[in-house]
Amino acid sequence: MSVRCMLMRGGTSKGAYFLASDLPADPAERDDLLLRIMGTPDPRQIDGLGGAQPVTSKVAIVSPADGDRDVDYLFLQIGIEEATVSDRQTCGNLLAGVGQFAVERGLVPAGGERTSVRVRMVNTDSIAVSTFDTPGGTVDYRGTTAISGVPGTAAPVELEFTGTEGSVCGSLLPTGNVVDDIGGISVTCVDNGMPVVVARAADFGLTGYEPVDELAGLAEEIQALRLAAGKLMGLGDVGGTSVPKTTLVAAPRDGGAICTRTFIPLRPHPSIGVLGAVSVVTALMLDGAAGHELFTAPPPGSPVGVEHPSGTLDVGVELAPGPRVRRSTVIRTARKLFDGTVFPRH
Repeated sequence: MSVRCMLMRGGTSKGAYFLASDLPADPAERDDLLLRIMGTPDPRQIDGLGGAQPVTSKVAIVSPADGDRDVDYLFLQIGIEEATVSDRQTCGNLLAGVGQFAVERGLVPAGGERTSVRVRMVNTDSIAVSTFDTPGGTVDYRGTTAISGVPGTAAPVELEFTGTEGSVCGSLLPTGNVVDDIGGISVTCVDNGMPVVVARAADFGLTGYEPVDELAGLAEEIQALRLAAGKLMGLGDVGGTSVPKTTLVAAPRDGGAICTRTFIPLRPHPSIGVLGAVSVVTALMLDGAAGHELFTAPPPGSPVGVEHPSGTLDVGVELAPGPRVRRSTVIRTARKLFDGTVFPRH
């Protein structure tokens, strides 16, 4: 058996992109196939496409759509050591390649020098508009835009999000509070497209500037925090799920607005997810939030620089009274790595 597949880097992640029509319609059969394609369960994923870390064990499933969107995008996080397939979150990094994939597969026509594709993120039932280069009616991945965590440069992809507020938990502040106390740790639980628990790194005895490989020992503490937060956020028992994420914050030191160290859900992230960064910035913009005093707000209209272990991610968040979210934006890049046929493990 073989399956048509495109491997793409989207932002600081890498994943396998499929048309929904090329996969089994039954979710259980589909998930079993994807586990065999990615090489799970195996800590090395040696017999599949997975790269043995969460940011490279991802799948995007794209299908044509009607109404106010062009395509539907379902994100699946594939486990590594354990045979799990989770749809509890979306992925803003793989989103950066969805529009181009849709054009390449003929789902959406190129719209001139630049093409905009309206994408419904199925996991959260929210809309993103992806705009990218299509000179001569074909996708061009070449460009001069650099993003932290990715070597070289590529064409820019502008992502604009609407309707992401409370997309997983039902509200921007799912506990009903700007700040909560969990086991003596002040946290802000937020959902602007990604459920995140924000806490100060100092409350864990950290500077917040540690290299990723020095953070692995925090797994037990992070798990205890997110288990308690998950119940407060209305997510139930999150022990076997990938959300909420946890982000520890510190004062910026490289010209950004905040410094972050993120766990997905227990492994230290080499950078930070797109919607995770959007949610963290949203939280820190609120008076009284955990870490708000560490946040260096940029001039109005300027992007917010989120420092992470691989560099800085610039995001934009516009808030209205309430608080409510008007819109969020981010610039990413993407690149097609190969297009062909994948042969799953038997």
